Amino acid sequence: MNSNKGKKALFLSLVVMTTMALSACGTNNDGQKENAGAPTSSGTTSESPANSSQAKELSLFIDASWYPVKEWKGPVAEKITEKTGIKLNVTVATDDKQLPLMIASGDLPDLVFTYANINRMSDSKLSYPWNELIEKYAPDFKIDPIRIAIHTMDDGNFYTIRNSFATQEEMAKNKYSVGSDGNPGIAVREDILRELGNPPIDSIDNFVKVLGMVKEKYPDMIPLIMDKDWIEQYFLQQFGVEGLLDGWYERDGKVDYAIRQPEMLDFFKFMNRLYREGYILAENFAYTNDQIDDQYATSGKAFAHSHTVSVADTDNIKVKNAGGSYTFRMLPSAISTKTKAVSSGLGFAGTFITKKNKDPEASIKFLQYLASDEGKKLTMFGVEGEHWTWNDEGYPNLKYDPSDADYVNSNGIKWWYLYNDGVTEGMLSYVPGAQKTKALMERKAFTVYKPELGLIQLQPDSDEKTIKTKIDEMIKNEKVKIYLAKTEEEAVANYESMVKNAEKIGLDRLADWANQTYQKKKDLFKK
Repeated sequence: MNSNKGKKALFLSLVVMTTMALSACGTNNDGQKENAGAPTSSGTTSESPANSSQAKELSLFIDASWYPVKEWKGPVAEKITEKTGIKLNVTVATDDKQLPLMIASGDLPDLVFTYANINRMSDSKLSYPWNELIEKYAPDFKIDPIRIAIHTMDDGNFYTIRNSFATQEEMAKNKYSVGSDGNPGIAVREDILRELGNPPIDSIDNFVKVLGMVKEKYPDMIPLIMDKDWIEQYFLQQFGVEGLLDGWYERDGKVDYAIRQPEMLDFFKFMNRLYREGYILAENFAYTNDQIDDQYATSGKAFAHSHTVSVADTDNIKVKNAGGSYTFRMLPSAISTKTKAVSSGLGFAGTFITKKNKDPEASIKFLQYLASDEGKKLTMFGVEGEHWTWNDEGYPNLKYDPSDADYVNSNGIKWWYLYNDGVTEGMLSYVPGAQKTKALMERKAFTVYKPELGLIQLQPDSDEKTIKTKIDEMIKNEKVKIYLAKTEEEAVANYESMVKNAEKIGLDRLADWANQTYQKKKDLFKK
């Protein structure tokens, strides 16, 4: 996807496979610990009205101001209505404060789709437990035990199932499920590489050498421009850092905050080197508009563009549409022997049936259809026959380019994934010959899944939540001082100061709590 920065590139997909720790708190639940393998959710195709005017209307609030689809229209929405007898009256958030205000006022719609307020909405005062609705209205709606276990709250209920989640076993069984757009990548100008003699970019050092060659031969060109939301991810992985700056990592059965990883200092020294040698712009760390980097790359003012695995495909579409003749190609997903990707996410976003819902029975049956094999494929790929056909090898032959955001969004493809899974979503990216597909297949080879880390979840208004919020805000400010330090020594000192500040705020207490939580939750994933 490329419109509005791929709509946060599946900030979505957080995770999605590497979008990390956007997950709900789970509890140990005997009898629900074993992974049942691939999702077994099923639904019966409804004999509901095929005419939209006869359909039952439910209100849906999408808690994501960047969301690319604003109305229930297009062939996918129409087909879902035909199959379920439900159409949605959609409202997209204006900002991240709107849903909390709605919760406080009690002014909720029938359905809420959110990633940032999963824990807050998982409350019997606000939402119906799915397990109760399934038992009462949809007893043949089967959800595999591991998904139930990781979404079960302390009261014994589960109030949603996130989309975009898959276990390592599920991904391994599906060779054509390669992941989502929400993974980091860097694209470089092919014409300039040729003019430089096609130097190899097969290591971090060689990449830096090429940036130096670009700076010397093309002094008016920015060697590397970075999307404001994807500055760190690619390079963190090249240095073997697990997770993001505001997440957890695990070593030898214990967890700690990511900034205290031994590999983290090498990452910061590298980023500081890029700045000191003039390969990145200081203002890149202050961008508030996520289109600025696109404009540099597609107007010929930048050599390398850091964003997601689809950045080459989407940049090439934009350049071609603007009449340009040059093309971008992806760097390998790994240019280091240390490269590691750890997926700790439990999915992206979930749908809640609120206590204000006018028809809970219709709502849970609507979600049951979306959870069926037919529903998941319709949501993610489009209308069968019109948008895709099924390949006998086990993947969809798409009749469109999934990187063409205008086409995808206008047809309502993918974005009605109010219930889906990471396996189905991962197949949307399998387009033979596409650079994004190649990058994701490379990435799949070095990805390790640790979803148990995603269960380290902070409750709203808890002391731990307060501590983490303060630490993360401090890191957001202090990391830029490390990047923009005038010397490596200053960068090291600024990094050490950042860690000490985190410890003063209460990092040790937070880490102790995280370890206690981790030890309780990790058994959910034991076979």
